[in-house]
Amino acid sequence: MARTVLRGDRRGNPPVLPGDAVSAARAAQSGRARGAPKGRDGAVEAIRTLMVARRSAAGERTRTINQARALVLTGPDDLRTRFARHTPAALITGLAALRPRTGDVTGHATRIALRELGRRAQFLDGQLERLDELIVPLVTARAPGLLAVYGVGPRTAALLLIAAGDHPGRLRSEAAWAHLCGAAPIPASSGKVTRHRLNPGGDRQANHALWRIVFTRLGSDPATRAYAERRTAEGKSKAEIIRCLKRYVAREVYPHLRPAGG
Repeated sequence: MARTVLRGDRRGNPPVLPGDAVSAARAAQSGRARGAPKGRDGAVEAIRTLMVARRSAAGERTRTINQARALVLTGPDDLRTRFARHTPAALITGLAALRPRTGDVTGHATRIALRELGRRAQFLDGQLERLDELIVPLVTARAPGLLAVYGVGPRTAALLLIAAGDHPGRLRSEAAWAHLCGAAPIPASSGKVTRHRLNPGGDRQANHALWRIVFTRLGSDPATRAYAERRTAEGKSKAEIIRCLKRYVAREVYPHLRPAGG
């Protein structure tokens, strides 16, 4: 049975967990449940569906490469010597080009398996490229200002747009957006919400998107690094600093969630 926490009940009041659809309907009728739907009738829904396919392809590619590396490490000595230190791209290319010759049964089977894993990874690479060719123009047309924000790439922007939905006007303020992203200012020492974990009700993918932006800026943006160094000198922990930075990023991207010209 579904467990639904009402929006109004999450903010300061004890949580209410309705046990059935009747309770939820009564909450909506009385006005206690005021949340508006994201909407699934526009460009963001198109981006979401493509990102579902992309996420599964990317995950399968990672699993395929890990399986190939495991076979290389347990395979014949010549395979370990040849492929053990390859980058993922070089490993895929090298394995897909293998030409197994008959001989030792185990070695022959291992080479065939590695070749097929390499070819599978190549197929997934092509699938990812085709999906990106569709996703990037949709994201660019929907929110060009979001892509102009430092550290925001097409896939990160896509995750933020998906969290906001096709009707971002439902987000009443940037504070509401921060809560949705799990980036509200909750003390980093408060148990299970430390580090990069979600606030109650937060969107995991949006929270991860904020973290990716912060991580990028910490590595290449002098102003962000200076801020982190200053807060560290003040005694703030790394978890607290990242939490603050995610909150700042949530505020920065909020104005760019609406459609271009909207």
